[in-house]
Amino acid sequence: MRFSRSHRSPLLAACLAAALPLPSLAADEPVADSQWGLGLAVGVSQRPYRDADNQTRALPLLMYENRWVRIGGPGIDLKLPSAGPVSFALRARYSFDGYEQDDAPILNGMTERKDSIWLGGVAKWHNGIADLSAEWLGDVSGHSKGQQFKLQLDRGFRTGAFEFTPRVAAIWLDRKYVDYYFGVTASEVTAGRPFYEGDATVNAEVGLRTVYSLAPRHALSLDVSTTRLGTGIKDSPLVERRNLSSVRLGYVYRF
Repeated sequence: MRFSRSHRSPLLAACLAAALPLPSLAADEPVADSQWGLGLAVGVSQRPYRDADNQTRALPLLMYENRWVRIGGPGIDLKLPSAGPVSFALRARYSFDGYEQDDAPILNGMTERKDSIWLGGVAKWHNGIADLSAEWLGDVSGHSKGQQFKLQLDRGFRTGAFEFTPRVAAIWLDRKYVDYYFGVTASEVTAGRPFYEGDATVNAEVGLRTVYSLAPRHALSLDVSTTRLGTGIKDSPLVERRNLSSVRLGYVYRF
């Protein structure tokens, strides 16, 4: 198993740890006072590249939320006024989509692809059947110069000390994003790695998050998910898997 890259800064490492799904501080309900959470998280996920090892991360967590701001992952939400059951937020997020040559044999000789900073917005419709959210983000770091749009449907169920939240999502990735992270340029072509120019595609995700309340301020979270890669990614000569699975476990203490 491959652990997180050692050259990442402590700040990025903390953001990476927070990316592992954990119990939310307020379950999308209005937050009158500031709330803090500290904990630990570990996650194992498959990578799409040929012969790439599973990626394992184990790092500390920091979560924070108040009436206007939410920090619960590799990014920040600036909350906007709601319109009835629909909530809005501006979102900034750091993604860890990049790779280096030594991440997999098929990437030897490839130019490093860098992680990106994404900026955009999200809207979430809360109703009695399920929550529907729509997220649009653009790469403001200038690396891929791409865009992505995510549509997700999820529903929470509570029984005793357990809370279950199944979800389904579709993630559209534009041509620039796919070409940057999964394309092969003319200078990178080898006998076993033909030229490839990526095209826009849609990934599909199915997941389940389970939260167990150990005590009023202590909670464990287990998230399992599977992502089916769209054709624009799967057809890349760098990719060998069509389905990617991940398992993430976390503990958080809420102040």
